[in-house]
Amino acid sequence: MLTAAPSLFDSFTALSDATRCRLLGLIEHHELTVSELCAVLQLPQSTVSRHLKLLADASWVSSRRDGTSRYYALALDGAGGPRSQIWDLTKPQVAARVGAAQDSRRLARVLAGRGEASQQFFATAAGQWDRLRQELFGADFLPGALLGLLPSTWTIGDLGCGTGALLPLLAPHVAHVVGVDASREMLATARARVKDLPNVDLQHGTLESLPLADASLDAVTCVLVLHHVPAPGDALAEAHRVLKPGGRLLVVDMQAHDREDYRQRMGHVWLGFSEDQMRRYLAQTGFDHVSLHSLPPSQEAKGPTLFAAAASKHILNERPVHNEQLATNN
Repeated sequence: MLTAAPSLFDSFTALSDATRCRLLGLIEHHELTVSELCAVLQLPQSTVSRHLKLLADASWVSSRRDGTSRYYALALDGAGGPRSQIWDLTKPQVAARVGAAQDSRRLARVLAGRGEASQQFFATAAGQWDRLRQELFGADFLPGALLGLLPSTWTIGDLGCGTGALLPLLAPHVAHVVGVDASREMLATARARVKDLPNVDLQHGTLESLPLADASLDAVTCVLVLHHVPAPGDALAEAHRVLKPGGRLLVVDMQAHDREDYRQRMGHVWLGFSEDQMRRYLAQTGFDHVSLHSLPPSQEAKGPTLFAAAASKHILNERPVHNEQLATNN
């Protein structure tokens, strides 16, 4: 059964009591429970609950449940709405009344008290927090969350995308993702994986001759693929070509290792790359602002240690800064 909206008269009537005006002033910016309001107003629970019901009946208060607690907040009706206009007139009077400063101090103590349990917990749990967090949330949530820092307008190319494992991770955060791979079989698997992602496009092509236009990508990823490429420098030159000025490149691959059997079992052309090799490739293909670091191995990993190398395509009219220059300047 539909109920009529409270009349303007009801709204005025609800504010005819000074205690109810104090209460609204407290919950304008902070959701508070009945017990917290009792502590600030220094009133019994029955009185606070009665005032809350009157305010709720007049649509001045909304509430929501959080576990076993219920939180109350001021409910206005948008800029220009009757309740909003009434409150704009009432609020300065509430703030100027005798005792307003005491209410503010008691509210500050209540809010500070909310964090005491957390502070006590962290004071005793610092040594075990990493383990507890992993037990609760797993070990892999943070990298996925950090992808939210990507600009939503970007187009990203995943070069050598393989079966497309990275594509669903990137797609929710950017405008467009392009996956390129030389294996039609790999692309078939990737296509099944991304069939419900309308902003993902898959292209067949080699890394040395990408089927992409010049300066068409904001960023490029090249994850665990360069060690399969006969001419890594050519692949990086192509990545440079398809990037926009200022575009970013991320290479993830294996550090140099001696596992010769990888050539026979998995078709590896290169036994990883040393830091000097990778920096040289990037400098020769025109990339600037190179950073390179080792990635911590997972406990279950059996392969060589990985590295991540990031670099950027220099912006037009900006003088390129290479690693050798940085070393000289330092």
